[in-house]
Amino acid sequence: MDVTERYGVILLIDIKVKRAASLAREGSKSIMASGKNVPATIPALGGEQSLNRYLAEIRKFPLLTAEEEYMLAKRFHEHGDPEAATRLVTSHLRLVAKIAMGYRGYGLPASELISEGNIGLMQGVKKFEPDRGFRLATYAMWWIKASIQEYILRSWSLVKMGTTAAQKKLFFNLRRMKSKLDAFEDGDLKPEDLAKIATDLGVSEEEVTQMNRRMSMGGDASLNVSMREDGEGEWQDMLVDQGQLQDERLADVEEKAVRHNMLQEAMAALNDREKHILVERRLVDEPKTLEELSQVYGVSRERVRQIEVRAFDKLQKAMMRIAGEKRLLPAG
Repeated sequence: MDVTERYGVILLIDIKVKRAASLAREGSKSIMASGKNVPATIPALGGEQSLNRYLAEIRKFPLLTAEEEYMLAKRFHEHGDPEAATRLVTSHLRLVAKIAMGYRGYGLPASELISEGNIGLMQGVKKFEPDRGFRLATYAMWWIKASIQEYILRSWSLVKMGTTAAQKKLFFNLRRMKSKLDAFEDGDLKPEDLAKIATDLGVSEEEVTQMNRRMSMGGDASLNVSMREDGEGEWQDMLVDQGQLQDERLADVEEKAVRHNMLQEAMAALNDREKHILVERRLVDEPKTLEELSQVYGVSRERVRQIEVRAFDKLQKAMMRIAGEKRLLPAG
């Protein structure tokens, strides 16, 4: 997929540049349509402060009849006419704004949602095939929503979420389904509500629980935010480390090293056959069977078992002797 198909950037540049050149030749900054002054280019959307001005500007672009839309789409599809693309895009900017406003509940600026929706609209215009028999708005709506939703998933949290189609569906439908079930209590969902949502959306109950917890937090939050108005204390001060304490971890490492050294020393009390059988039977991840070892040494399975028991007994006694010499045994 090329850059134009992914972002619609090249298409946007072509429209603006060629439109500006046309206006320069005409010596005018606006064109007349339906007896109204229509902006010559796509209005700039600079942020939330300019949002009202932008919404007022896009209402000046006339809507297209089905016949006008078909002819313009044919011109652009067959001849790459930038003028036709401009009118197709600008006549549907209101549709983008309406769709984008439906996603304001995710805490992202409406201006950014509209900008992403406009990119989706341009993708839809580029892909639109007028001979299919349906209107551009019907087709472009899916491109607009997809572009906005991808932006929300990228921006809502630093931690990537919605990596599968089912998880994306869960993210964008969980609030609606909770509202339908009147499930707005704090904490986890009730078992019956959890099962209903998981079944309807085709995901596991665990995925619903995890998504609900993440969305209930309202996105990312800094651990360095002050907990009180006087600025004392941070959220990170209240986090409990579920891992092992440092001194306990160090003690475990030292104890493991001592046991390993004692085992190595105690193994010296065994002969080679005893040592090999004991290791193969008790000290490896996949122990060998008595039958396998009996074939190695040419003895019966019972004889191998006896050697194993004797070797283990000798090893235990050696370990106890070494532990006593190192004063590791409890007093008494």
